[in-house]
Amino acid sequence: MEKILVTGGAGFIGSAFVRGQRRARPKQHVTVLDKLTYSGNLDNLKGLEGPGFSFIRGDVNDPAAVQDALRGCDAVVHFAAESHVDRSLAGASDFITTNVSGVNTLLSQARALGTPRVLLVSTDEVYGSIDIGSFNEEAPLHPRNPYAASKAAGELLGTAYFESYGLPVVITRGSNTYGPCQYPEKVLPLFITNAIDGQPLPLYGDGLNVRDWLFVDDHCAGIDHALRHGTPGQVYNIAGGNERTNLELTLKVLALLDAPESLIRPVRDREGHDRRYSIDDAKLRGLGWKPETGWEEGMARTVAWYRDNAWWWRKIKSGEFKEYYERQYGRLLQESQ
Repeated sequence: MEKILVTGGAGFIGSAFVRGQRRARPKQHVTVLDKLTYSGNLDNLKGLEGPGFSFIRGDVNDPAAVQDALRGCDAVVHFAAESHVDRSLAGASDFITTNVSGVNTLLSQARALGTPRVLLVSTDEVYGSIDIGSFNEEAPLHPRNPYAASKAAGELLGTAYFESYGLPVVITRGSNTYGPCQYPEKVLPLFITNAIDGQPLPLYGDGLNVRDWLFVDDHCAGIDHALRHGTPGQVYNIAGGNERTNLELTLKVLALLDAPESLIRPVRDREGHDRRYSIDDAKLRGLGWKPETGWEEGMARTVAWYRDNAWWWRKIKSGEFKEYYERQYGRLLQESQ
């Protein structure tokens, strides 16, 4: 592949994917299309300017912008999405617009241009909660919040374009991803940055909800592997193999920062909070991929990055985020006192 398009490439996982591509394949041209909504951040792409890289500010719902960015590309990797469950519970409209209509716009333009490869990045949340065992790719979809439902709908559009038009679509479903440059509305960067500042850590419910944690570089390597070795029309799970409760995650953050456990503030649980996510990634492992970053290493690297890069997150937390945080947690923290 000589030229690829990455939508949402200024976001958390998208920017990590772009950085990984530039390191591993310096002769490949990468174009980023990003609308730069609240979680899109050009700081995530610092140092990539120059030959082999281009950035276009544009909306995945704009057919002309997508067509211009996609023309001449050998592949597109679609990250652009609204991705925070809490925000989707407060209002789903933006999620439908970006995660469903945006996918349709991308697919229609890829079909018109005959793009040789389309990869849609999705999430393990489309399966819903599972008490024991793990979901494989053949499991039925049972999304239980508006974010997960919108991602499932986008996936189904991708499958429909493959079945109806033969568009070479590959889908990946990643488990909970963590690492540097993650917008601090998500639990791990929120808790790390709050703990650094001695602020309370609002832990939902009893803290025993389980997630499988996948380091961002491993997730990106899995996406790249599926892009290059996956079969069109197929879905590939990408798991971290690190199932932890939210309470375990919180205690690990505090231990790495040498911060007191008294910062933990249990708050009323959110609506429809899935108890446990777990996926079986044997299918992608069978193609030669596996995660390389263990839990201890990944957490240490992540906490150290936020500790050493306050310039990145402090300006974020002083802007739109501050209003969001008060809406989301202000009353919950007051109730918990």
